[in-house]
Amino acid sequence: MKQFILMVTLLTSMLLIAPGAFAASSEVTWTDYKSYRDIDAGNENRKSFRERTFREFEKHFAKLAATLPEGQVLKIDVTDVDLAGDTNAAGIHRTRIVKQIYMPRMNFSYQLFDAEGKVIQADEAVVKDMNFMSGNSLKYRNKSLGYEKKMLDDWFDKTFKELLVKK
Repeated sequence: MKQFILMVTLLTSMLLIAPGAFAASSEVTWTDYKSYRDIDAGNENRKSFRERTFREFEKHFAKLAATLPEGQVLKIDVTDVDLAGDTNAAGIHRTRIVKQIYMPRMNFSYQLFDAEGKVIQADEAVVKDMNFMSGNSLKYRNKSLGYEKKMLDDWFDKTFKELLVKK
């Protein structure tokens, strides 16, 4: 009996301490990534660069989804990525050079499910930021994939503005 009471107390405490545990979540699928427009690593190992880049995007989508109502799930199927900058312009050293003409782009489809699993919003998205170097936002300054994250923030805020939970 003491163990049962202890378990119930611990479980209740965990639920009270972690209110974000039931926040909305995201799931990201990377379809046919070998044909993406630009996921080039430059001089870095292609596989480790791709995996790290995908992890960064997955974390960012999860952060964005956490601002949606409790229990919702945002499923994203990425079909193309073109990172800001270009590695071909760099010559033999294959370093990513970021210039205004090499804007970030991402193509994906998304579905937003409510807590019961019913689709409440779905669409195809072609997201690009032609003015990515002209903005005055310093939110992702010196962060990995900062231009792309800002672009996704803008898309997310515009697409789900009526659903966002104020924190």
